Amino acid sequence: MAKPSEKQIAARAYKLWEEAGMPKGKDDEFWHAAEQELLKEDKSNPMRTPDTL
Repeated sequence: MAKPSEKQIAARAYKLWEEAGMPKGKDDEFWHAAEQELLKEDKSNPMRTPDTL
C-alpha cells in the first residue's frame, strides 16, 4: 500500500478544515483525519492487485 504524499494529505486536510468552519489551533487533528481518510480510501480501492497489498 502506498502511503499518501504530504501534498495529498495537505490538500485533504485543508478541505476538511474549510468544511469545519476553519477553526484555529486544530492543524494536527485535520492532518491526522486526512491521512486516515486517504489510507482507508486506498485500502478500499477495487483496483488494488495482489502486488499492491
